[in-house]
Amino acid sequence: MTLTRTGWLAILLLGLMAASGVQPSFAATDDAWPVKNRLIGKNGDKSKDVSGIACTTADGFPRSCLVIDDNLQDAQFIELTDGKLVAGSPVKLIDSTFNDKALELDGEGVAFSKGEYGYYYVVGSHGHPRDKDHKLDPEKHADKIRAKIVASSQIVRFRTTGADGNASELERTAQLREVIAAEPALRDFMDVRLEKNGLTIEGVAIQDDRTLLAGFRGPVLNGKCAVVLSVEVASLFGNGKSPDHRLYRLPLGDGRGVRDLAPFGNRVLVLAGPAADGAGSYAVYAWDGASESVELLKDLPFDPKRKPEGLLPLDKTSTGLRVLILFDGDKEGAPTPIEISASGPRPPPCSSG
Repeated sequence: MTLTRTGWLAILLLGLMAASGVQPSFAATDDAWPVKNRLIGKNGDKSKDVSGIACTTADGFPRSCLVIDDNLQDAQFIELTDGKLVAGSPVKLIDSTFNDKALELDGEGVAFSKGEYGYYYVVGSHGHPRDKDHKLDPEKHADKIRAKIVASSQIVRFRTTGADGNASELERTAQLREVIAAEPALRDFMDVRLEKNGLTIEGVAIQDDRTLLAGFRGPVLNGKCAVVLSVEVASLFGNGKSPDHRLYRLPLGDGRGVRDLAPFGNRVLVLAGPAADGAGSYAVYAWDGASESVELLKDLPFDPKRKPEGLLPLDKTSTGLRVLILFDGDKEGAPTPIEISASGPRPPPCSSG
């Protein structure tokens, strides 16, 4: 094999990065699975803000799945095969407006519960709207900010047989916001801007078809403890009982919160990333869903232009697990398979303060 000058430079660069402890970033095109048809994004363009994925089955191919973009009122069905995504029909989740303009759900997490019927769950961020350029004045735009928070403070679920476009009995609930307001460790962070360690949800999972796990990107408590809130599903969707909850503090690293949650077997995989925008490291952890102990399965390479936002377990390998990572900031999520360990070191637990 004859290497070009560019090839030698690439090998030299990788060597220097390895020697300095810097990991190379994910390949933007070579490793990504193609998307047939189109994942819909803002203004009808191809999505560049994919923020979550879940499927009706946990293994095998093909799978019927649902993908969300956090700038839309819709989710979208896809068919997942081993090496390709085929985009299907959209599903309307909310119809919130402000001054006759549509407000997005800011959907940040999606989960599936087989249960008796089979429900998809999509969770809004429940946080202050994103405003990197500080265009929203807290006084002048107070009504708009409030309307956006109300629109995003919902969990939407619907039944599905898994067939493309099949959705029925759509329900919405804002009950989780009341649960958050009742939790002393979280209530003071509600409606606070993200860069000020404000509250925002970015991951959701359904445990044993009965319990909803909400993973918070922020706040990070004491600068090092990520938060997951556990709530009974039935109480969120109006069984008449007052919702009970449990708060978990997970040691995902300094300044890191939850970017996604994904059940796999008897564990929950946790995609961790910086709570604040900008530079920061990402990783995948395994959590038993009951304690406050996690295992580090893999540190992920850093790419400043795109953020790992979606995590989908694919299958076991001879050395660990294979998962699919979807990115916010790349066309149609650039779905990229990677291998991670089946087990790993346990970081020290978080303090309870």
